[in-house]
Amino acid sequence: MKILVTGAAGFIGNFVAERLCHDGHEVIGLDNLNDYYDPQLKLDRLKRVEHLESFRFIKMDLADQVGVAKLFVEEKFQLVIHLAAQAGVRYSLENPMAYIDSNIVGTMTILEGCRHNNVEHLVYASSSSVYGMNKKTPFSEGDRVDSPVSLYAATKKSNELMAHTYSHLYGIRTTGLRFFTVYGPWGRPDMAYFKFADAIRGGKSIDIYNNGNMERDFTYIDDIVDGVAAVATNKVNRERRIIPHYVYNLGNSRPEHLLDMVDILEKNLGLKAHRNYLPMQPGDVHSTFSDVSTAHADFGYSPSTTLEKGLEAFSIWYKSFYSA
Repeated sequence: MKILVTGAAGFIGNFVAERLCHDGHEVIGLDNLNDYYDPQLKLDRLKRVEHLESFRFIKMDLADQVGVAKLFVEEKFQLVIHLAAQAGVRYSLENPMAYIDSNIVGTMTILEGCRHNNVEHLVYASSSSVYGMNKKTPFSEGDRVDSPVSLYAATKKSNELMAHTYSHLYGIRTTGLRFFTVYGPWGRPDMAYFKFADAIRGGKSIDIYNNGNMERDFTYIDDIVDGVAAVATNKVNRERRIIPHYVYNLGNSRPEHLLDMVDILEKNLGLKAHRNYLPMQPGDVHSTFSDVSTAHADFGYSPSTTLEKGLEAFSIWYKSFYSA
């Protein structure tokens, strides 16, 4: 297939683009290379795929409605995997308009492109953040998700509603993927595990919120890519659904204590962290825990990477990348 991957210089998008190329697809990667974090890391990620004959990169902002519309007309994509977004819970407290421009306006341009150009399937990134103040665990797709605790979460829930509406009005097949704390080599520097590694390496203290009384369903990048690739090419059509819009959790289905993650990082980096315990921060939640039974039943999703193995792989990459 000819596939558009937005956010191709981002963490998940880069790995997804690589997998799809290796699977024999033609991939057009789109990214605006913004400076939310060091653009050099994004450029270095692109070096992992730009040598592949089936990959082509285009620098473009999704808020460029005319440019995106023209791209859809010219390229005639069969499948769109929309992973570009303004990420981060805490940053949404500082720069809320960035989330509207990227996550709302950007997603609308993608939906319009799919609508007017007969795209067969749109797969888009949602987030475990949509579960917000949900007290029931594990989180399952049928739970109510109308109590977000950050603007980031609110934009991701909005993306699900927008996709549902376009599926209902225009018959577009859309699938949302709620990612749970994705980590691994080449990851995002704003994520806790990466920030902790930077601080430990630099001899600085790490901020541990809620005094460490937090759990996260850490999901290794390879397991996430397996899920994205499977759902993107999945031919299962559950005819009982009137509207062709689906939402799936993609997590590890195994919550880990935040302090255990710090212990594993210390072991793999060979350094001790100076721990600064702080109260709960606005926008944070105590725990995330994914129920992935629906994804397993529909397209065989089965995460297998333990936190120990995943952080070991990250630490090996991290030490090599920054020593170089």
